[in-house]
Amino acid sequence: MSQGFLKSSIGKKVVMGLTGLFLISFLVVHCFINSLIFFNDGGLTFNTGASFMAHNWLIRAGELVLFAGLILHVIQALILTLENKKARPVGYAKFDGAANSSWYSRSMGLLGTLLLIFLIIHLVHFWVKSRFTGLPGEDANGNENLYAVMQTTFSMLWVVVLYALSMISLAYHLLHGFQSAFQSLGLNHKTYTPLIKKTGVAFSLIIPFIFALMPVLMYLGVIK
Repeated sequence: MSQGFLKSSIGKKVVMGLTGLFLISFLVVHCFINSLIFFNDGGLTFNTGASFMAHNWLIRAGELVLFAGLILHVIQALILTLENKKARPVGYAKFDGAANSSWYSRSMGLLGTLLLIFLIIHLVHFWVKSRFTGLPGEDANGNENLYAVMQTTFSMLWVVVLYALSMISLAYHLLHGFQSAFQSLGLNHKTYTPLIKKTGVAFSLIIPFIFALMPVLMYLGVIK
């Protein structure tokens, strides 16, 4: 991609689409690893998966790409939001946004900001501890006990509520962002666009639901 294309409106949307799909793929992997707690075996299976992710050089290198993609996604979203506002500085007096688009598609900036705040808190709770400050000992299999950190973190009601509400924001963000990512890349066709829409809705509901279910079940003591 040339520098001129990347600075164009279309180029920025393409970058948004590519980084969005990359982050969506990360959600799938992250959800799969975290879902290992549903084995309800005291975190042994989860810690094994987490240990593999933490010590695999390819995964560690991927973290750098992930952070770069996330930062680029946030920057591009901010730029596009500001450009859209600048294009309509006063707004159209007779423009009825609700009649032309869903409220969450018009609130992507707000939803994205809430998710960014949540992500920072999430990184402090888990990533910083697992990478820098150390974890509380090892489990019965000799793996670092990240599961113990989950138990401590999700024993606090305010954290569980925060995670649940953040996953609602994620669901709405994905409802627009999933299909929008494909559209930004020009992947529109009467044959497969309906499938993309249906897949996007399913993904937007299932992934956030699983993420929200984890802290709730741990707080309630269903997962121990």
